Amino acid sequence: MLIFLMPFFYAMVVNDISVGMVQRELKEIADYVSNTLGNLYFLVNSTDGPNVSLEKELLYLPAMVENSVYILKIDASGGNASKIIAYLKERSSIVADAWLVPGLKAGAETSIESGGRKVVVGCSRNCTVWIKYV
Repeated sequence: MLIFLMPFFYAMVVNDISVGMVQRELKEIADYVSNTLGNLYFLVNSTDGPNVSLEKELLYLPAMVENSVYILKIDASGGNASKIIAYLKERSSIVADAWLVPGLKAGAETSIESGGRKVVVGCSRNCTVWIKYV
């Protein structure tokens, strides 16, 4: 009986470990994007110009997470940008998020799909944030 049950339990444990690793990697990506947007927000608001807008290329975004495409999205509930959400495209149940600085508004471009293209995030003086391809 044990011979038949052990592989089943082993597969469950391996799957749990794999999902945990993917979630940690997605959390790192979401934190990176959130911190970059927070830094841009503070830079933009430390200037005196009325129409200042800054963009930064995200150099350290991986093209894939565990051989899977992922989605990065600015959560824009009610027009306010509250957090960055990262999830796998084909398994949206594997998700991680990171909070943004309070008071930000979502721009027109709020999500991207990974895949090796250059991605920038930006913030303007009126507290609007965005994420887009270059």
